[in-house]
Amino acid sequence: MRMIFRCDPALSDHLPRPVPARGALPDWLRAMPAHAPSEIHGREIRTVKQCPPFVDAMTHGVLILLPCDVTVDRGSFSWAWNIPEPSTSGHPRSPLSFHVAAQFPDTPFARNGQAAIKFNSFWTIELEPGWSLFATHPVNRDDLPFRLITGLVDADRFHDGGINFPGVWVQPDFSGVLPKGTPVAQVFAVPRAAPQLVFESFDEVHKEAYEKTVAEVLAAPNVYRKHFRARRGRLTTTE
Repeated sequence: MRMIFRCDPALSDHLPRPVPARGALPDWLRAMPAHAPSEIHGREIRTVKQCPPFVDAMTHGVLILLPCDVTVDRGSFSWAWNIPEPSTSGHPRSPLSFHVAAQFPDTPFARNGQAAIKFNSFWTIELEPGWSLFATHPVNRDDLPFRLITGLVDADRFHDGGINFPGVWVQPDFSGVLPKGTPVAQVFAVPRAAPQLVFESFDEVHKEAYEKTVAEVLAAPNVYRKHFRARRGRLTTTE
């Protein structure tokens, strides 16, 4: 599987490249201790830093990064980004644009007539036939002052235009700078073929396997990590 990212040649030296999510974990996760005291348990317990599904979700796929600093003052957005004129007609120059509230009426993320922000794309993304691009808010990143709206794009077919990433700003009193390099979207390829759903009751073999697995998980730490977690290949890049 290849994910091909392309950009306007006039901007290639001015844009942060999308990065493997594995290499861009937030500081709060890196600083989190592996164990923490629990009053309920009366002892130290493992934190989510030791939960493979939690961490693996955060390290899956690719992060799209904000291309420049954006200054935010209680809902007002501004930036000073001196880049060359793109050589491609119709190409954006601003890091943000907007969707008016009338485009998403009565949705759960509508906020009192507030427009949605849209992180403009400076990279096109091409996938191999039969694959679509799943784009969502950076996983487990509730620390970010916005929430991306999840979308699915057939990027094996639509790959000659930018895929923009809309979201809602969730911290109306925020004043400060959203720095260049902030992850704005997490993307990964998913197969478009629909799975066949099969429903069964446990037979004796599966019942015994269930009981054995649960007993092992409750008896000792790191059972999933040691015996079930698959080795993941690292994303590679080519020029």
